[in-house]
Amino acid sequence: MLSDIQLQLLQWSSKGYCCSQILVGMALEFSGIENPPLLRAAEGLCSGMSGCNGTCGLLTGGSLLLGLYAGHDAETEEKNEHLPLLLESFIDWFTQKTTEQYGGISCGQILGETCDSPLPDTSKCGSLLAETFSYIESLLAEYDYDISALKE
Repeated sequence: MLSDIQLQLLQWSSKGYCCSQILVGMALEFSGIENPPLLRAAEGLCSGMSGCNGTCGLLTGGSLLLGLYAGHDAETEEKNEHLPLLLESFIDWFTQKTTEQYGGISCGQILGETCDSPLPDTSKCGSLLAETFSYIESLLAEYDYDISALKE
């Protein structure tokens, strides 16, 4: 049986969004915020930045997502000391998980022979997408960020 997160991921994927866009889009959706330009920008991270040999869009998109919560606007906000810690934890977790399971962090290593589509391979990426989103959500909560309370 699919979890609620997996069902949402499938809905996003069926609309044509890639892994990085799905992570960002779900956080925006949970927060009740629409930001089409940000979703378009996240497409630049799809499929290992369109090369299959580049870093998986879940790692780059997840890093972008963490920046949405703990990043700062240099003109109006002080730098947040949490962001480097969040990124380090996330990158370590993702690297360990994908290296053990797939041999590395590139889209090509994770997908193998099927790395020829900008859309996530739900059979290979679906559970990794769900685990990544859940990990980011729990990591944010550990630092007192609520995934449904994204500031505009």
